[in-house]
Amino acid sequence: MFVTWRLAGTLPQVPAEVFRRDPHPGRFFLAQDRRLDSTPQGPRWLQDPRIARVVAEALAYGERVRRAYDLFAWVILPNHVHLVLRPQRTLSAILRWLKSATATRANRVLGKTGEAFWQREYFDHWIRSEKELASVVAYLEANPVKAGSEYTGGKTAGATQDHAALRKNVETPGSYRTHSGGRRT
Repeated sequence: MFVTWRLAGTLPQVPAEVFRRDPHPGRFFLAQDRRLDSTPQGPRWLQDPRIARVVAEALAYGERVRRAYDLFAWVILPNHVHLVLRPQRTLSAILRWLKSATATRANRVLGKTGEAFWQREYFDHWIRSEKELASVVAYLEANPVKAGSEYTGGKTAGATQDHAALRKNVETPGSYRTHSGGRRT
């Protein structure tokens, strides 16, 4: 599954013609993603290495400790995140945890309170073939270059077609435990 979510306040204005029915719905996503890459609108907190690291560590923790998904590829851009994963739980539960855990820590680092960190919604797309998987991973690998941005959290991108290499690129964090109903999850 391919998933994208963005920081609150970063959605650029979209011309009305973009919403017309398109026989190629992928074009709409690509157009939106290009706008998101280049928009000066909204915060760009993910370009702060401390905040990018919070997100990268949470991604690794979600896979290795929570076992909520198998993570195949990821990239963190200044105002949004892309993932390719195989969910082991419902996507809504995964994203609820990821966004909540990272927002709490990022807001603490930034000294912010009372403001949304992430947009509520996210974009998801089921990957239906190996060919499509290769295409989406290639898109993630090229996205920071095309966006003209640098990932400042350590690696340029976590995207890779080799799952074993991905596991070596991400440190295992130990600080993403959450509490639910009095028990650790």
